[in-house]
Amino acid sequence: MDSNFNKIRAEVYDRCNFEISNYSIESESQEYAASRFELNGRKIRYRNAKVTPKKIGQFVTYWKRNSNGITEPLQETDEIDFYVITACFNNQFGQFVFPKSILIKKGIISSETKQGKRGFRVYPIWDKVTSKQAKKTQDWQLKYFYLCNEHTNLKEVNKLFCAR
Repeated sequence: MDSNFNKIRAEVYDRCNFEISNYSIESESQEYAASRFELNGRKIRYRNAKVTPKKIGQFVTYWKRNSNGITEPLQETDEIDFYVITACFNNQFGQFVFPKSILIKKGIISSETKQGKRGFRVYPIWDKVTSKQAKKTQDWQLKYFYLCNEHTNLKEVNKLFCAR
């Protein structure tokens, strides 16, 4: 487990009495600390977001390989409940907890009517976005974000992991 995951586990998951099981590292996307696990029986895909030098926000990958070895977006039929992304910059540290349903609605997970994405940007609360599109994206994303610090609201974290 990477250091960001260990920090979240110790400072948030353990304090919420979340049980982690079936943890496995994904062989691809290691630069994003890609892993899968179950949290209280909910299926999680986990990544660390990466700061990029020329754009506000952080980038994260979100794909799988099909039977032909080609990368493709996740599908609404894939077994996943949440896509969890840890974001950090300087002393700021937090986590996005996106339910599968919102990722389908936003076109990140493929559905019968829309092709999904292989990667996307996240905008943590500390990012000062300048474009209208980034602001719109940040607005919906922050509904699924919490800061990890001594003031973390554990009730809010529990609510995020109960959403569908």
